[in-house]
Amino acid sequence: MSVFGNGALGRVVRSGVGRRRVQTLVIAVATMMAVASAVVAGSLMVAAAAPFDHAFGRQRGAHITAQFDPAKASAAQLAGTGNLDGVTASAGPYPSTAFRPVDRTGFQMPTLTLVGRSGPDGDVDRVELKSGRWAQKPGEIVLGASFEGPSFEIGSSLRTSDTANAPTLSIVGFAVSASRTADAWAVPEQVDALAAQGSPVTSQMLYRFDSAGTARQILADRAKLAAAVGPGAMLGTQSWLDTKRAADQGAAATVPFVMAFGVLGIVMSVIIVSSVISGAVGTSLRRIGILKAIGFTPREVVRAYVAQALIPAGAGIAVGVVLGNVLAVPLLSDTESVYGTVSLSVAWWVDIAVPAAALLVVALAALVPALRAGRLHTVEAIAVGRAPRTGRGQWAHRALGRLPLPRPVTYGLATPFTHPVRALAMLLAVAFGTVAATFAVGLTSSLSAVGSSQDPESRAAVTVTTVRLNSMAPPPPPPVAGEAPSPSPASSTATTSRPKVADPAKVRAAIKSVAGLKSYYGKLQTDVAVAGVSGSVQASLYEGDSRAGSYDMLSGHWITGRGQVVVPSRFLERTSTKVGDTVRLTYEKESADLRIVGETFDTSGNELEIHADMADFPSARPDTFLVDVDSGVSADEYAQKVAALVQPLGGDATTVPPADQKGVILIMDAMAVLLTLMLVSVAGLGVLNSVVLDTRERVHDLGVCKAIGMSPRQTVSLVLASVAAIGVIGGLLGVPVGYLLHRLVMPVMGRAVGTSMPASVIDVYGPGQLLLLGLGGVVLAMLGALVPASWAARTRTATALRTE
Repeated sequence: MSVFGNGALGRVVRSGVGRRRVQTLVIAVATMMAVASAVVAGSLMVAAAAPFDHAFGRQRGAHITAQFDPAKASAAQLAGTGNLDGVTASAGPYPSTAFRPVDRTGFQMPTLTLVGRSGPDGDVDRVELKSGRWAQKPGEIVLGASFEGPSFEIGSSLRTSDTANAPTLSIVGFAVSASRTADAWAVPEQVDALAAQGSPVTSQMLYRFDSAGTARQILADRAKLAAAVGPGAMLGTQSWLDTKRAADQGAAATVPFVMAFGVLGIVMSVIIVSSVISGAVGTSLRRIGILKAIGFTPREVVRAYVAQALIPAGAGIAVGVVLGNVLAVPLLSDTESVYGTVSLSVAWWVDIAVPAAALLVVALAALVPALRAGRLHTVEAIAVGRAPRTGRGQWAHRALGRLPLPRPVTYGLATPFTHPVRALAMLLAVAFGTVAATFAVGLTSSLSAVGSSQDPESRAAVTVTTVRLNSMAPPPPPPVAGEAPSPSPASSTATTSRPKVADPAKVRAAIKSVAGLKSYYGKLQTDVAVAGVSGSVQASLYEGDSRAGSYDMLSGHWITGRGQVVVPSRFLERTSTKVGDTVRLTYEKESADLRIVGETFDTSGNELEIHADMADFPSARPDTFLVDVDSGVSADEYAQKVAALVQPLGGDATTVPPADQKGVILIMDAMAVLLTLMLVSVAGLGVLNSVVLDTRERVHDLGVCKAIGMSPRQTVSLVLASVAAIGVIGGLLGVPVGYLLHRLVMPVMGRAVGTSMPASVIDVYGPGQLLLLGLGGVVLAMLGALVPASWAARTRTATALRTE
């Protein structure tokens, strides 16, 4: 007989699914939620493995990209480092410099790393030409493929700086380096020509090692190189591990919390499916006996009850796959890298593997109670089904009946002891629902704390700038990975609309002259070059006491004076440095060796933002002043007074708007809320299913109680009391587990994007929050029992007495 056919077994399956509408809905929703979260998690894990590994292997990418001081390490000495133990391949030395070119429209680009190479091939970092050809003579340049677009085409030109006598280079090709060893390439003679004009030049070496899979191995390899060339010769390094993380982290941060929800959903689905089928078997003993009496074999009975779980599960799985694909799109759209874009659709095998695994899990969860049904003897099943066993939980009724509570309440409190397995399933459903709610509250609070910590300027009351904020349209943003640079306005327009820039000294004097000033500091956000790191690095240079605008620190301390730099965790990993080491920074044509004194909490993605004292670069001037005012002083009035003084100079002053949450944080918040609502709904349906079974089994007893005077209100209190203790215990169990899950997942999310998490992001729960979340378990249980309680209260006495 076919389970889905028109035979007797098929009719039994369809009848069971149709009669148990609540149980059918519970299974469908539980599997839908589990599959949706599993599809999202699977798609993100695939995206997090995206094209980097293939591109890196194909190009024989560099495990370490190192920059050396040519005055302290000769070319022969550097070439000899390729023979060190553990080095499997090396390339170089190549001359390297940092420059800030100007495109044909007059827009000055970010600082780029230019490396002199005679060709794209080599033992390490075989650069892949995407279009055009390699530079063959001075005056030609090959740009990274991410710059290709309307503003940069083969044959177009750019100047090496904004000075009048800057040489012009012709773009002859676009290329990709999986190792990100440079932003642009030219022949070595071209780099030497820039050096003659004052651009600092370093020697670049590329290495592959036999052991470079962990940060510890990279540090050991770096130490080996540094020891081989002598003290001070190595200026900086770049690790392939950080490059890989930067390429993959678009999806990596979301994987841990989506996986946590997915595991919760799968466990809850197993519990609920087992509970539903077990309840169906327990309430259908007489029906099972009749089926066996008319010729059904034990195997057919087992198949019937497993099929009654698989049919609604199949519907839930189908909807879950669709929902998972929809939820994955906004997260996958953030996974672009310079090596290609990850498709905005879920991998086909994820849409096959997850439903198959879900069906297997549901079948196994339903199999245990179904086997119980198959093992029942025919006569015993009919006899027990007609006259259910009594006496279960009588001790609980006697003990709780002595409490000074209304009898309907004590009767309800004792009800769970009648069916301990069913009560345990209900308890686990409430506990997991509370876990999900507790975890979601902590997750959203932590994400909010992350957003606030990444915008320290919003703590100031007033922002004073040296340029009128509305004096001209904002300049085009610097190009990012995977996008062409935004077109700039025509050079003639840029010339006529160039804003008047106020003298920072006069702006500073204006700030001090207005009453109500509490403190202020100056800031310049600019691009610098860091020895060992390809491309520009965003730097914030500070004037004065900048502690009010400091980032959360993971180790060390904020900058307190000259010669210091504070960097994010990714910088330490990319450059294989640690707090206490020295790095060389170049601003314009001024270089300074600064000591790393602190590690900041920074989630700014691929960009590296470092912080230093402005005094280390004499030509730097602040373009922004962040001001705090005395208590009782209106920030708006203070800003208006300062604006009146600095606007004639070319500056401006405004109050600081509240910090906005970034798009990715909003997406993660929305995902957490949606998945939590799904989990809590499933938990509520699990409670509903159990209470419906209990109420139906006790409908005759309720009729007797109504006949001797129990009111509808007392009936409701009886049913609700039956889940009250379960709600309390479920809340007490769920809150600590959710709390621990949050403390486990948040550091994993941080490591996925290359940083640790500060205490301000981890310790987000307050005692009041935890208490309310614990009470949430009671509310969840009560809401789940409310519908069957209302049904029981409305049931007429005569109808209840006639029902068996």
